[in-house]
Amino acid sequence: MRQARDFSVLPVIYSEMITVTDDDADEFGHANNTRYVHWMQQIATNHSADLGWTSERYLRYGAIWVARRHTIDYIHPVFPGETMKAETWVCEMKNVSSIRRYRFTRVSDDELIATAETLWAFVSSQTGHPIRIPEEIKNLFPLQVNTQP
Repeated sequence: MRQARDFSVLPVIYSEMITVTDDDADEFGHANNTRYVHWMQQIATNHSADLGWTSERYLRYGAIWVARRHTIDYIHPVFPGETMKAETWVCEMKNVSSIRRYRFTRVSDDELIATAETLWAFVSSQTGHPIRIPEEIKNLFPLQVNTQP
């Protein structure tokens, strides 16, 4: 039997491990910059799903998150076969938007690989227009305002 989750003690920073594959590499042999955007979207989606808000649940509600802006600072390259710890957290939640930050660190030497930020807009899945983020969702993501990417 599955135990009920205690949402009062949620971790502020969500993390996953990512192993860079040959398909992630560009012509220079390191992870392509476009892969970071993919990883950012995936870890954000997984974080939300881990808290009970899957893509299907958002669609049933009638809303989706849409990226308005991505900012990525590439600090060191990472290569196929290397594993990174990808971390994400929400640092700001307004009426119709949210800012989520990310940090990618190589596991083997704890080297900071990249930092990033996404401005997400909460929009109606019918009209594409911004709508108010419900309190239920706002309360689900504890804000980590003092942590830099």
